[in-house]
Amino acid sequence: MATTTTPEVKKTNPVNLTETAISKVKEIMAQQTPVPAGLRVGVVGGGCSGFSYSMSFENGAGAMDKVYEFDGLKVFVDATSMMYLNGAIVDYVETLEGAGFKFENPNVKSTCGCGSSFSA
Repeated sequence: MATTTTPEVKKTNPVNLTETAISKVKEIMAQQTPVPAGLRVGVVGGGCSGFSYSMSFENGAGAMDKVYEFDGLKVFVDATSMMYLNGAIVDYVETLEGAGFKFENPNVKSTCGCGSSFSA
């Protein structure tokens, strides 16, 4: 039975990214033309439990965004998403089943079987 450990993260912002996640985002961004200004992390309605996480590249912050910087990576979070992401940690994991970004969110009350949808 595999055990999961929470990656070491210095929690300085309401939303935090692990070093692994920061490195992977920077790697993907470097392959984009033109290179985006940063990463948007958010929550959108939908999914089997009510909310889903979203991540996308952005060319700049919106009027209602909070901007955080992680080792030179700008991360944009809108005010509505911040209510659901406060205290969340974004990690990048590679397993035998696949690789991807994983959210560890203390605000989640329940998740669905697919692991990408939640209710708060």
